[in-house]
Amino acid sequence: MTASPVRPAHTLLAAAVSSMVCSIATAQTMPAHDSGLAVPEVVVTAQRTESLASRTPLAISVLSGEELRDLGADSPGTIGPRLPNLYIDQAFSGLRLTIRGISNSDTTDKGDPSAAFMLDGVYIARPAGQSGNFLDVDRIEVLRGPQGTLYGRNTTAGLVNVISNLPTDRFEGAIGFEAGTYDRRKVDGVINVPVNDMLALRAAVSKLTHDPYLNNGQGTLLRPGMDQDDRDARLSAKLAMGRDATLVLRYDHGQAKGNNDRFVPDTNFYTGVASGTPVYRDSTTDERLTNSFRPPNMTPVQGWQDRVAQGWSADLRWDLGPATLYYLGARRKLDQELRQNYYYRVAPRLALGVINNYDSHNEQDSHELRLATNGASPLSAQGGLYYFSETSDTSYAFQGLQAVGLPPYYAFPLVTEARSRAVFGQLTWRVVDGLRLTAGARRTQDDKDRVGSTDFRQGPVFNAATDRRLLNAAELNTARTTWRLGLDYDLLPTTLLYGSLATGYKAGGFNDGCIAGSTALGIACPAAVAVSESALYYQPEELRAWEAGVKSRLWGGRVTVNAAAFVYDYTNLQLSGTAIVSGAPRILTGNAGVARSRGLELDGDIRVGSNGRLSYGATALDAHYVTYNPTPTASWAGRKLDRAPSHVYTLGYEHRFGVFGGQLYAGVFSRRSAEYVITIPSQLLEYRIPAHTTTDATLRYAPAGGAWSLLARVRNLENSVRPSLIDSFGMTTPTAPRTADVRLDLRF
Repeated sequence: MTASPVRPAHTLLAAAVSSMVCSIATAQTMPAHDSGLAVPEVVVTAQRTESLASRTPLAISVLSGEELRDLGADSPGTIGPRLPNLYIDQAFSGLRLTIRGISNSDTTDKGDPSAAFMLDGVYIARPAGQSGNFLDVDRIEVLRGPQGTLYGRNTTAGLVNVISNLPTDRFEGAIGFEAGTYDRRKVDGVINVPVNDMLALRAAVSKLTHDPYLNNGQGTLLRPGMDQDDRDARLSAKLAMGRDATLVLRYDHGQAKGNNDRFVPDTNFYTGVASGTPVYRDSTTDERLTNSFRPPNMTPVQGWQDRVAQGWSADLRWDLGPATLYYLGARRKLDQELRQNYYYRVAPRLALGVINNYDSHNEQDSHELRLATNGASPLSAQGGLYYFSETSDTSYAFQGLQAVGLPPYYAFPLVTEARSRAVFGQLTWRVVDGLRLTAGARRTQDDKDRVGSTDFRQGPVFNAATDRRLLNAAELNTARTTWRLGLDYDLLPTTLLYGSLATGYKAGGFNDGCIAGSTALGIACPAAVAVSESALYYQPEELRAWEAGVKSRLWGGRVTVNAAAFVYDYTNLQLSGTAIVSGAPRILTGNAGVARSRGLELDGDIRVGSNGRLSYGATALDAHYVTYNPTPTASWAGRKLDRAPSHVYTLGYEHRFGVFGGQLYAGVFSRRSAEYVITIPSQLLEYRIPAHTTTDATLRYAPAGGAWSLLARVRNLENSVRPSLIDSFGMTTPTAPRTADVRLDLRF
């Protein structure tokens, strides 16, 4: 397959932007309406300083805490359909982010994402640690495009920053109760206490449970997966240190239990997998969500998980007059134990049952010191230093692979360490009123090493007399300077034009194995089992991105328009898959040659009368490989990248009615996506996800002046499911079926 012909990207960008500018210029001449009917402005910190989203010269989407509540969006995996060119998939191994067609599939301790996930500005490295539920959220900012200058680590595709509510000087609280299908039960609460003029405290808690979305068709009494049993809490303190300094301290704790067997065989969705040409097949939602795989080699066991994530952070802001000093320091821990039943295809027509026992302990520390100028000078600047370190101690143990010549236990005990240091700065010069130039750069040094083994065991514990052990040892140091040039111009008082040229970088890494002659942990690496340096290591992923956009508020703010056009050129795009090395299956990451992503994005809101609000969105995307050979004899040049539909349209509408002395809000939101693919390059497999529509509906009532509100929600009215993830063995994670619930909020 080759990519469909498209018009040259720069021609598309120029035509789209010029057409938009002309339309906006005409609209600005229309008389303004009552500003009380305007779409509300949103304050963001996307550029590390506060600004209105409509005056921020980059592609950004924002979801408020109230919007998350109305949507029933409890976790990161639920917000992707609402935002342009964003997919957030909840895999059994953690979160996977795809922005503008760029993603990463290695969620192990040695892998890094292409899009960063942050909590209150703190980078969270491990995908499993990114899966926590939202708790007392003020807003979520999603930045599309490389953000390496100001945010640094692993932000080539963009980033998601979840920002929690700060303690305030007002005593207040709220509690919410939810009940719904699949026996969904949730209770959450928040309380804010101003202790005195200097100190305010805020606490938030949540408990969420629901029954499995999957069905057990294996002939056992085991509880299937895709259930939930979560508990989350956060305590925040805000301390005023005199008139000029503020310190915010946070502690968060989250625990997730339940069954992490979140997958079904790919044959639930496709025929023709054995022949190498998967074809999407018709089926019912219940059939797709039923795991009927009966392993020929073993009896499944009860799957379970226990994941505990906790973090401490200190956020200092000190106004020095001409400049403000910022410090953000954090320490995070992630402990995870689980048992899973794998669907493990080892030959085109043979799948085995494999039990995975996983135990992981991860700790990370990060520190950033930043100085930013104050005032209205024509020249503003910010710069700083950043340090990050991470240690992961993990153990994978697999049972059930005797049929392919492996012993009863096949295990990977591994310790991985990573360190990153950076210095960065950015200048913005107001050339004349309304015209600004920005230049920034960041120098990053990344060091990563890992030592461990691949064990072939006869029992659960390694026995030197009967077992064999292969060394996994590697060390890699990489460094790059990334930069950004930008220009933004106030075309009209409420219209901003912007353009940028930026680079991005994600550190290289290593695969399992060792170099001949190396030794660690008392294990030698003879030439017979060693791998070449080119097979052990993969290179940094790099990006050059051009972007142009326009943001405008028309007719007195009753209409908002955000349009962006972009071209990305990737070199050494990192792709992961499973291959057999020294007789054993392993996850391998390699570099694709060159990839290109180019597209258009349009979104905004329209106030309809005094009681209605319409939201709209449209994206066009052409993301494909320019040069890539997944095998020595196969070229995938021209093939699309994963999760890169050629177009997506969204439309939502909410209307307010006066009812029984209160307000009734009725809303509907629908998303239409063109088809896209999920690929397994190492096996030359391409799974096509057909075009589909997903619709949500809400109904909320709030009495006038009342301290309570009632909300009813239905998600996925069509009750259609499709694969969100497919791995090299055929394990397929489906999307959620139709769910419905009601929520009661009480405030005091």
